[in-house]
Amino acid sequence: MKVLAVDSSAVTASAALAEDGKILAEFFQNNGLTHSQTLMPMVKAVLDFTGTDVRGIDLFAVTNGPGSYTGVRIGTSAVKGMAGVCGKPCVGVSTLLAAAHNLSDRDGVICAAMDARCGQVYTASFLSDGKNIERLTDDDAIPISELGGLLDELTKKFKKNVIFVGDGAKICYTNLSELLPDAAIASEQLRYQRTSGVLSAVFGHELYRQAVRAEELTAVYLRPSQAERERMAKDTEQESKNGYA
Repeated sequence: MKVLAVDSSAVTASAALAEDGKILAEFFQNNGLTHSQTLMPMVKAVLDFTGTDVRGIDLFAVTNGPGSYTGVRIGTSAVKGMAGVCGKPCVGVSTLLAAAHNLSDRDGVICAAMDARCGQVYTASFLSDGKNIERLTDDDAIPISELGGLLDELTKKFKKNVIFVGDGAKICYTNLSELLPDAAIASEQLRYQRTSGVLSAVFGHELYRQAVRAEELTAVYLRPSQAERERMAKDTEQESKNGYA
């Protein structure tokens, strides 16, 4: 089974192709260019370098959230478009689960974290024995301080140290170092979300069994976009003024 995966959920973007679990090619960028500029050229490069026709893909996979509202939308739209044209199934993969799979050979409590701004992170925790990854918590958007208490409980329960991964790993590691002095942070080359992790999750957790038609693929944002939050704040402010009128 050939699986084409894309990720544009945060600051980085990547595309990769795997066949029966073996990664044939992967392109990754972290250069600040917008994903609308880079994602499809990377997809084309992956297909060209492997001599693969897009219609020969059996399954399309994408990180469908959480993450940047625009980035998640770009990735899911790209996959919906390709899967729809080719008449092939697609599957959404949690961005946090994909990030955790970057450290699938590590032993510990893996905390996948993405910077959600305003002192919050998108996060989920996983237990790894160096071979298998087991989900411990659901994807959520929470304050970093709240995450610290949760991780403290998990380290005591499983008697394993925390390893931070994801583009929010550094901010969590910095802010929680006193509470979690034995915590570690993934190396730079493994820290960011990438499609090799997406593919590892697809095959490792048999997510291909959850494949849907292109029109059924949805994005998972966890919280409203910044524009929506600003509009709701203005509406609340206006309602408050009207109430005292």
